[in-house]
Amino acid sequence: MPDDKKHEDKKPDVKEVESFDKGKLKKTETLEKNTLPTKECLQSHATERIPNLALSPT
Repeated sequence: MPDDKKHEDKKPDVKEVESFDKGKLKKTETLEKNTLPTKECLQSHATERIPNLALSPT
């Protein structure tokens, strides 16, 4: 049973999180900055680097 006590001691202290007021947070607008390239964009880059390269349609 001493192992049970050992695991109890490792639990995080969440008292501050429980009393956190989300109303104090500033409102922000999220902007997407790292968009994935489109298939057309990838194909144009590939053909610029290797002119005879043709990507197979998927």
